[in-house]
Amino acid sequence: MADLFEEYRLGPGWDEMFAELGVPRESYEALHATLQPLSSAELRVRAEVLARAFLDQGITFALKGVERPFPLDIVPRIIAAQEWRSVEVGVAQRIRALEAFLADVYGAGQVLADGVVPRRIIATSAHFLRAAAGINPPNGVRVHVSGVDLIRDEQGTFRVLEDNVRIPSGVSYVMENRRAMAQVLPEVFAASRILPVESYPGMLLRALRAAAPAGVGDPTVVVLSPGVFNSAYFEHSLIAREMGVELVEGRDLICVGNTVAMRTTAGEQRVDVIYRRIDDDFLDPVHFRADSVIGVAGLINAARAGRVTIANAVGNGVADDKLLYTYVPELIRYYLNEEPLLPNVDTYRLDEPGVMEHVLDRIGELVLKPVDGAGGAGIVIGSQAMNHELDAVREKMLANPRGWIAQREVKLSMVPTLVGDRLRGRHVDLRPFAVNDGEKIWVLPGGLTRVALPEGALVVNSSQGGGSKDTWVLAAPDDTIPFEVPHLPADPAPLTAAGRPDPGPGGTDLAEQQQQQQQ
Repeated sequence: MADLFEEYRLGPGWDEMFAELGVPRESYEALHATLQPLSSAELRVRAEVLARAFLDQGITFALKGVERPFPLDIVPRIIAAQEWRSVEVGVAQRIRALEAFLADVYGAGQVLADGVVPRRIIATSAHFLRAAAGINPPNGVRVHVSGVDLIRDEQGTFRVLEDNVRIPSGVSYVMENRRAMAQVLPEVFAASRILPVESYPGMLLRALRAAAPAGVGDPTVVVLSPGVFNSAYFEHSLIAREMGVELVEGRDLICVGNTVAMRTTAGEQRVDVIYRRIDDDFLDPVHFRADSVIGVAGLINAARAGRVTIANAVGNGVADDKLLYTYVPELIRYYLNEEPLLPNVDTYRLDEPGVMEHVLDRIGELVLKPVDGAGGAGIVIGSQAMNHELDAVREKMLANPRGWIAQREVKLSMVPTLVGDRLRGRHVDLRPFAVNDGEKIWVLPGGLTRVALPEGALVVNSSQGGGSKDTWVLAAPDDTIPFEVPHLPADPAPLTAAGRPDPGPGGTDLAEQQQQQQQ
């Protein structure tokens, strides 16, 4: 074995490249054959080219207020065709059930009347928004875009870690990772049949257009961003550009008489579908935070009147609640009359009788999560925590059992990752992105693999210092790999008027602060 692997060790969990040390799994054979003869210096040069390409293109992520290149590891993650098929159908099943749940909980509430989900779970959820009750999307879709976070357990089984049906981010890195990797590992691409990811913007645009209000034949779609200070602004601009639609901020839009219009150099133009990347709290100062300067006043009323579609729908966050996550297997059975294809991670509800005592007895063995946490914030991994950290989380859980869940600590699967001048195993998760156009749920082949870069770390989120890997889904022998043609709009909308006008004295600081709070 070449030096790159000479210090490689199998971890306690599932190793995705090696069935046993030095013996690659079938899906990794071509990649292993490419890497094995390379010296560490050669691989490091390619990795530096990769990082420089990201920096030159402005592909960055804000970590603790500092912009940095988004870390992309040079070793891709590979998923075999049969494995991917189980992920694809499992994710689609989960989204169908969550769509039915959201329609029900903001409508008749039958799932609550039947006791499948206790009313108290909904009544105490910070993301259940009464302002969204009774708003019926034109084609019945509330989850236009979703990102379901998956992990592989010690036996290699994919399990759902959490659901993201509010404003899932990260798909831009899927597309850019692929473009970059095709340049630095061309020999592996030549030896493998990898499903493409370039069709995502076209599929998203199709879904957004299908969600247009009734009677609109040629809808105007826009991407609504908090602005340049948001950590995911690169993604907002990339998606808008790839779809061929306008990227706007709240100040570019005006709502009059329940109709939303965009200020352009050619005058005001009606907007029919808004793919928003702004959190609910900041979206409409009439219904939510009155101090928001990045939203659009009157937007919720326009949606209720059926004059504009908001994607994803307002109020979806109730389905992201990590306590509600524990009920999703039951929701699949209730709404679809099917058994879940993707199991959850074993999870404890602390507000149920006797559960808190059991969890506290095993607190050093479990993972403790706040139900409203995002980006890995607030998570305490019992086996890695100091005594004072366990004492602090114990107090928080006792004070607010509804606000926490506990999960079995899963030894996440590992993939070889370039650390220094050697390849070493690092833990990964996977976020497949799904697009729902009302007729079919399409799952982007691969999705975003996030990798925890510190040795032994289990939190993979970018906001916690994690990186990413390109995710390759291998085509089945009878699959036809399509030739991808970039989407070009036939009639691009006129440019927004002033770009980013001066918000007035004192406005910049508040706008910047609110932009940074998104996602």
